[in-house]
Amino acid sequence: MQPWAHLKTVTYHRYLVMRYCFRLGLYRQGLLHDMSKYAPAEFWRGAKYYQGYRSPNDAERRENGVSLAWLHHKGRNKHHFEYWIDYCIAPDGKVYMGGCRMPVRYVAEMFCDRIAACRTYLGEQYTDAAAYDYYIRSKGHILIHPETGAMIEQMLFVLKEQGEEAAFANVRRVLQEKKD
Repeated sequence: MQPWAHLKTVTYHRYLVMRYCFRLGLYRQGLLHDMSKYAPAEFWRGAKYYQGYRSPNDAERRENGVSLAWLHHKGRNKHHFEYWIDYCIAPDGKVYMGGCRMPVRYVAEMFCDRIAACRTYLGEQYTDAAAYDYYIRSKGHILIHPETGAMIEQMLFVLKEQGEEAAFANVRRVLQEKKD
């Protein structure tokens, strides 16, 4: 049980996301990002499964077959594509489980979250390619709306290829276009 180490990791991650969201003008989202991580249902599991180099949800999932902390978290935080998984109706009327289109402001927060998570867990090994590479490794087996997937992939690709300044300028442009 490592509550102090977990608290420091969560708080540092939130600080980074807040800074990134503020750069995009997403002040409320930056301030409220991942507040559920301090709730007992998430915090104490995170302290118990704390590893320091990756999400404690992975260790909980390996031990129990499910991460109750993650189930709590994803159901309360709209910047996770998993929040947006629901039954969908195809044009032919068939019902299937799939990803719903995310509002662009939450895709932008997801972009910030991905960078902050990579910086938090990779430390000195972080590069601007880290979040993109992580996304590409997982994209073949996740339920994400095609437009949302293309949007986050494009945002992370700009980060990888052109760096942080260009990536944030790109996300600000996308936010402005969707607002109009």
